Amino acid sequence: MINIAIPKGSLEEQTLLLFKQADLEIKKTEREYNPKVNDPRINKVKILRPQEIPKYIDEGYFDLGISGRDWVVESNSDVVEVADMPYSKQGAGIVKIVIAVPQDSDIKSAADIKPESRVTTEYPNITKAFFENLGIPIDMHFSYGATEAKVPDLMDVVVDLTETGSTLRKNGLKIVDVMMESSSKLIANKDSWADPVKRQEIEEIKTLLLAVIEARGKVLIDMNVPADKLDAVIDALPSMKHPTVSQLYKSDYYAVETVISKNDINILIPKLKNLGAEDIIEMEISKIVH
Repeated sequence: MINIAIPKGSLEEQTLLLFKQADLEIKKTEREYNPKVNDPRINKVKILRPQEIPKYIDEGYFDLGISGRDWVVESNSDVVEVADMPYSKQGAGIVKIVIAVPQDSDIKSAADIKPESRVTTEYPNITKAFFENLGIPIDMHFSYGATEAKVPDLMDVVVDLTETGSTLRKNGLKIVDVMMESSSKLIANKDSWADPVKRQEIEEIKTLLLAVIEARGKVLIDMNVPADKLDAVIDALPSMKHPTVSQLYKSDYYAVETVISKNDINILIPKLKNLGAEDIIEMEISKIVH
């Protein structure tokens, strides 16, 4: 059995939903940091700050967890990246650690930042390594939140995590460089990954979680199509792979089945009907396993 750490905070709700849709529902108890999962592969689950999870997994307190690549790098944790986990509300969930300065500054890139500038960030290790590589000494200040609000009164430069940059812009800042990109990762302890039994359990959990992510935004459609309309209907299908086609018993009709994006369905169904498809059925998909 394996122990799992999931992130508290902005991703917590989406993570709980993901596990529920994967039929691994995490049920919170009175002590919310010790929820339960009714699954023979999972011993315990804890909800922790994503900043802490990589190091705890590295040190063997947990076998598996979800955290950002940024926190894996920042904490210098030696873990196995099992899978990318693009399950945030924004879809792919790609974020960036960026360098920002006041809008009226003449700085255009990190290389323009003056030596001994006051830099505030929640990523001191990543930031220190970045500026050391540029050969620019900085006056580092760890930030406990609201990083963007500290410039220009308290600090000269902000190093912060952003997806769109809108919060930085609202606070009168402009992005002048990108340190790294990050996204949520499913990560494992190296010893657990090397253990055949635990690795099998980790792989099975990964399969279920990724199957839910893959199914999101997609639907299954079934339809019956007369033989003389079949080619036209199939040509109109934006399928993931080749559609499944089978001839109906003692009939000149064919059953056609495929998976498509939910975004296309309202345009596609009338088009398929006009091309000759009949008895069109749209169905929700809970998992897709490749």
